Amino acid sequence: MSFIRTLREQWRAADEATRRKRAVSIVSVAVLILLSVVLCLTVGRQMVRFASDGAAFRAWVQSHGLWGKAAYIGIVAVQIVVAIIPGEPIELAGGYAFGAWQGLLLAEIGILAASTLVFLFVKRFGREAVEAFVPREKIESFRFLQDSSRRNFIVFLLFFIPGTPKDVLTYFVGLTPMRLGEWLLITGVARVPSVLSSTFVGAAAGRADWRTAIIVYAVTAVISAAGALFYRRYTKRQEHA
Repeated sequence: MSFIRTLREQWRAADEATRRKRAVSIVSVAVLILLSVVLCLTVGRQMVRFASDGAAFRAWVQSHGLWGKAAYIGIVAVQIVVAIIPGEPIELAGGYAFGAWQGLLLAEIGILAASTLVFLFVKRFGREAVEAFVPREKIESFRFLQDSSRRNFIVFLLFFIPGTPKDVLTYFVGLTPMRLGEWLLITGVARVPSVLSSTFVGAAAGRADWRTAIIVYAVTAVISAAGALFYRRYTKRQEHA
């Protein structure tokens, strides 16, 4: 409701040219929201269900050759854009179907494509567009990233540590003065450990090496829990700084 109230106030105060631009922006945001909801309710459910069945997923991508790999890249990209779709099953399926390293490479391509799309979208439509996807309170909790002296390092750290809300952070980064090249370098490198841990587990499961899969998954779960705890404490400390 606050988002709609803000739009009304801005609309009344704007001239005709500005109103036309804002109308285009509003329609574009509405279309993206609608598309996200549709994808989440339809494709998203099928993606998670399909990716959760590693054997079926591997058989499907192998039977489609390059198109199977392209489809996997697209699945990863959609998961980033529609942030409420869980990424873990998709990354595990990538390792199961393609192996740890090729799964990592394909996932990274999808991540970079989606990260570019979200970054440019937020740069174009601003905070009001982000509030359509992310609660205002959550956005306010990321204000400390506006500090240019440490922003890049903190963003890298948050994307490097398992257990942090990376997909939500992806939307927020576009609100900072960070440049696209910096963002792609940071997210591309920082996400590697968490994605690789998932594709490694998936690859081990694909070889029926359950001991390795369980050990790596357990270690990753512990690190993720520690990362989530660190993230909560750090953001709370920054809110009161």
